[in-house]
Order: sequence, then C-alpha cells, then structure tokens
Amino acid sequence: MAGSRYDLKYRGTKCLNCEIPLDKSDKYCPSCGQLNSTKKLKFDDFFSEFFSGLFAYDSRFHRTLRVLLFSPGKISKDYINGKRMRYANPFRFYLSASIIFFLIWSFTNSFENIQPIADNEEIFQELEQDSISSNAPNIIPTPVGEMNLDSIIQKQQKNSAKSYKEFYTPNEELDTMSYLDAGNIKFNIYSRFYKETTIRNAETAMDSLSYPQTNYNHWLYKKAADWNTVKDNPALFFNYFVNKLPFIIFFYLPVFALFIWLVYLRRPFNYMEHLIFSFHVQTTFFIIYALGLLLDYFLENWAFTIANTVFSFYLYKAMRNFYAQGRVKTIVKFVLLNFIFFILAGVAAIISILASFAIY
Repeated sequence: MAGSRYDLKYRGTKCLNCEIPLDKSDKYCPSCGQLNSTKKLKFDDFFSEFFSGLFAYDSRFHRTLRVLLFSPGKISKDYINGKRMRYANPFRFYLSASIIFFLIWSFTNSFENIQPIADNEEIFQELEQDSISSNAPNIIPTPVGEMNLDSIIQKQQKNSAKSYKEFYTPNEELDTMSYLDAGNIKFNIYSRFYKETTIRNAETAMDSLSYPQTNYNHWLYKKAADWNTVKDNPALFFNYFVNKLPFIIFFYLPVFALFIWLVYLRRPFNYMEHLIFSFHVQTTFFIIYALGLLLDYFLENWAFTIANTVFSFYLYKAMRNFYAQGRVKTIVKFVLLNFIFFILAGVAAIISILASFAIY
C-alpha cells in the first residue's frame, strides 16, 4: 500500500515549486512553504489538499475553532499580541464559516413557499370579496363627502386594469419633468408594457414606445421587467440575495468596527484590532447559528432560542475578556453596541437589497 505524501521516502532534494535545494529533513520548502514530496498526486491527496486550502485544515484550524468557541475574546487578544501563526487568518476563517452557514441555511430553509407579491387589483378583489361575504346586521351609512369602500375598490380596479397606453407620456413631455418624476412615470409605463407584451429586449421595447435608446432607459426597462418577475416569483430574488450575504456582511463589519472604536475610544486599541475582534465574533455567530439550524430539525423553535441565549452570553464574555472592563461598563456597552448594530444592519439591509436588485 502506498504511504502518505508526508513520508520520508517521498522527500526530494529540490523543491518542485521554486526549485531551491532541499535536505531530506525538510518537510516543507523554507522559501515557498510547499510540501516536500515527490509522490504522485492521487484522488485522496487532492481531496485532502482541497479541504486543507479551504479550511486551513491543520492544527491551526482545530486550535482556532477550540479557542474561538470556548475562550471568548482570547483569540482576538492573542492575535493582536502577535501570536498569529498558531491561529487561522480571521478574515479567511470568517469567509469559510459564513459560506458553510449560508449553505446550511439554504438547505434547511426554502424560499419556494414565499407567496407572490399581490398587485393592487388582486388586493382590492380580496377586499371586495371580504365585504361581500361579511353579513353585518347593521350597516353604518357612509357620511356625506366620504368615499365608501365600494367606490375605492372600483377606482383602484379601474386604475389597475388600465393599459400602458393610457399612462403613456411622450419623451418630449418627460424631458420637462424632474429626474425622479420622469423616472417614476417611465418605470410605471415599462412595467405595464412588459406585463402586457412580455417583451424582454429593451431595445425592442424602446422602439415600440418611441423612447430614445439610452443606457438609462435600457437599465430601467430591465429593472421593470425584473420587478414583474420578482413579484411573480420572489424566491428567485431571495435566493440571489442570500448568496451575496457573506460578502455583504464582510463589507458591513468594517463600518460597524468604526462604531466599536468610538465606543471604546479611551481603550488602547486601534481600529484594526476592533475589526479583528468583530470578525472573530461574527464567525462565532455563524458557527453557533449553523449548529442551531441543524438542531432545529429536532428541537423546532427551541434551537434558535438556545442559539440566541448562547451567543448573547458569548458576546458579553468576549467583550469583557477582550476589552478588560468591569461588568457594568461591559453591559452598558453591550446594549449600546447591539442597538447600533441593529440600526446599521437595517440600513445596510435596505441599501443591499436596493443594490442587489439594481444589478440583479
């Protein structure tokens, strides 16, 4: 049976990567770090190297995972104090954990059951149906000067049923309007035009509508067509958005780290050290909630309750150990930073959804 690529008998006298001379005692090349082995690559070797590169699957990975989970704040303190070779890179480790988390999330949560976004016409049809089916014994007369529900329903149904032709505005008239007003009118026309004609090609649509062939018109028409698609099948966009979340959060954390720096302005930490702490905490979040997703199959809603409790306690301990402040100060800053986090997360979510739809 062939031995491992790490065996002494497979070690060479020259690095196969950078070609510098090596001794038999050299397990790795001191110049480029490649394994000193002349053994031909087999499937199990390739499989092992794949996971080794993706997860830093060596002693550093195990040590990082153990210290990260069971010694809150210690790994960040060690890392900024120069003890870095013993741990995996915090940014790479974050990306690995986030990708695994969202893979588990996509397998355990399906967007296929998300209901299509109802049009105004469908909403008012339901309202009309409800008003007909309700057999109230006493009907309160509508005061003079106020529109009753039936008239509102009829008016909205009439507007919803109109063709794009009834909303059509010539380009000359649009040029006299503000940028936002013209954009809103165009989007409405494009949306109705696409719904009636199902023409996907923007150039063909502009020819039919007698609008100029500009990049903005093409982009806006595509977004109007996408909006109709998303309304009919929201799961498509949600799946697309979820796939981008690891990278959205990756760029969101540096902004949040700025607020941590402001909250701990008097502590002897620079911005980069706060950022490392943020990535370690967020990585732990992904690991804990990934386990929660897996346990949710057995514990149902209790898994996330447990995950929330565990992570909240972990975050408090990590802040206290890393920043070395008393209980009261840590609790106050814990509450403050969580409040800031959710405010920023809400703003970031809105911006991310709009940006994702813009490039969808």
